[in-house]
Amino acid sequence: MEFGNPILNIAIFLAFVVVTLVVVIRVSRTTTKASDFYHGGRAFSGRQNGIAIAGDYLSAASFLGIVGAVALYGYDGLLYSVGFLVAWLVALLLVAEPLRNTGKYTMADVLSFRMRQRPVRTAAATSTLAVTFFYLLAQMAGAGALVSLLIGIEGRVGQSVVIAVVGVVMIAYVLIGGMKGTTWVQIIKAVLLITAVGVTTVWILAKNGFNLSAVLGHAVESHPDGAAILEPMLQYGTSGATKLGFVSLAIALVFGAAGLPHVLMRFYTVPTAKEARRSVVWAIALIGFFYLCTLVLGFGAVYMVGVDVIATLPGGSNSAAPALAYAVGGTVLMGIISAVAFATILAVVAGLTITASASFAHDIYNGVLKNGEADPQKEIAVARRTALVIGAVSIVGGILAAEQNVAFLVSLAFAIAASANLPSILYSLYWKRFNTRGSLWSIYGGLISAIVLITFSPVVSGSETAMIPSVDFAWFPLTNPALVSVPLGFFLGWLGSVTSSEHDELKHAEMEVRSMTGAGSEKATVAH
Repeated sequence: MEFGNPILNIAIFLAFVVVTLVVVIRVSRTTTKASDFYHGGRAFSGRQNGIAIAGDYLSAASFLGIVGAVALYGYDGLLYSVGFLVAWLVALLLVAEPLRNTGKYTMADVLSFRMRQRPVRTAAATSTLAVTFFYLLAQMAGAGALVSLLIGIEGRVGQSVVIAVVGVVMIAYVLIGGMKGTTWVQIIKAVLLITAVGVTTVWILAKNGFNLSAVLGHAVESHPDGAAILEPMLQYGTSGATKLGFVSLAIALVFGAAGLPHVLMRFYTVPTAKEARRSVVWAIALIGFFYLCTLVLGFGAVYMVGVDVIATLPGGSNSAAPALAYAVGGTVLMGIISAVAFATILAVVAGLTITASASFAHDIYNGVLKNGEADPQKEIAVARRTALVIGAVSIVGGILAAEQNVAFLVSLAFAIAASANLPSILYSLYWKRFNTRGSLWSIYGGLISAIVLITFSPVVSGSETAMIPSVDFAWFPLTNPALVSVPLGFFLGWLGSVTSSEHDELKHAEMEVRSMTGAGSEKATVAH
């Protein structure tokens, strides 16, 4: 099944790739040191970084998954938007400024500041790689859905080839441009995405006399569930387990963003903590506008495309946004929206890849294997080789997860981030009693519990929409583990700390002064 003109769709996308690769190649000329590769030499302003954060955060899940979820489930689908946005208040108020003041390149720099370096860096890098893997699954699944819709490739082999192409371009961004190149790709993509979504939203509202009630009314008339799409619990209200599942999802979304490694790494690309705070404010404004637009797009898709049609499209609900663009503006708008969605996937996976490769090279290779004394150029070489491996793994994973709703897959990544990373980050920044055992128990306990519960949940087996529908080994009833794994991560962090006598008062005092005031932080950032 094809929408629009496949040649036009591909041409617009290739134009974006060519333009961004030219930018990345130009920027790569100034990427000469480890600091350039990891955080772009801290050369970005708060506004630029805020736009890049929006580009990093507004992933295929936000664009494809949420529009599809709103189209199918109405109010319940919009809850993804609310959770994703509210999460930034946690990041702004509790994490952004102290993290920028204390850290250097990665999350592990903060977590290991007053702990034993090797075990904590290993744990933090392991958690980073796990979160990155789930997030990459979502982006690659979105790529597969788009390719099916735009080019008319129905078979898994054809989808797999194009997912591989997306992976190769992503790796090129990281290998050539490092963080500087990736940041500019994200800035370009964010401007394109927010502009395209805004124009489509205005277009839909204009067709309805700029009356949002008219859009909602048409959606109610066209949806099989009628007015129920305007009320809570259409998706999550069918049983006690689904209601608890909604609470679990909300916990994952609200607390997950402040623990996402690729988001946290963006705070290091600005020169000061003030700019880090400013960048989050810019990000909140842009992300908030975008999520308001998903409300109109989702309900617009209900009556302009149709729930029954969306269900039959390649990629299912993930294809609602491109199909809506075709219904609203025909072939050209369809091509633009689709190219922007592809750009979204490329930019986000590039950000994820550089975060994971930096974590492995800086935390495992340099911090653990070389005791912090690795040659910077060798460290960058390790990071680049790691990017190749991560790209290959993400391509394989994306092929296997091609039919899953991408917003849902991202919620799993948020759950792992909230369970494994956030407890240790908050304890490290704000609790002086916190120590190495507490950090290790918190990270590994939150990580293992989240992954185990996901593995034995209806997401993986035991239902028609599961990743492996032909078998049933699900015993955990919720589709998101955060309700159990996040409190467990906080509890294990506390328990591990109070059962260990380790406590470095001087290191805690230094970290507290640095995180609150920024004093001494530049010394740490230039020491590498």
